[in-house]
Amino acid sequence: MLAILKEYLYVFFCAMVPLIELRGSVIIGAGMGMPWYANLVLSVIGNMLPVPFILLFIRKILAWMHTTKHFKGIAEWLERKAHSKSDRVLKYASLGLVLFVGIPLPGTGAWTGALIASLLDMRMKYSLPAIFAGVCLAGGIMCCASYGVVSFLNFLL
Repeated sequence: MLAILKEYLYVFFCAMVPLIELRGSVIIGAGMGMPWYANLVLSVIGNMLPVPFILLFIRKILAWMHTTKHFKGIAEWLERKAHSKSDRVLKYASLGLVLFVGIPLPGTGAWTGALIASLLDMRMKYSLPAIFAGVCLAGGIMCCASYGVVSFLNFLL
């Protein structure tokens, strides 16, 4: 029982790591032999947990980073990265954010989506559900890819 709990917590915390996020945690959970539904739920919750904090505080954190000598370059890089990807989101607003976060490609996760939404002044009541929908979409795609479409459909039928 303790070993299973450790695996579940490992997947949950992996989903909160910026470069791993949901895409990596689903693959890790599948590799550990976790059931897809438990893996998906833990990965979605773990990936979404930091998002409200990013939406609320990232502008203040970036403003502070601009005032420091050591973090100014990182803040500028984050802003450049977000603005370079923002045209995809701006074109379709909330739907664009869903698709941006939901398509499991490098650099298109919930953290980047939250950063873009914050820098574009999207209201939280629109951006948070859009990011959640995108994370669920990405989770479904990654589960299908990780567990195999056939075994996934066999479970549903």
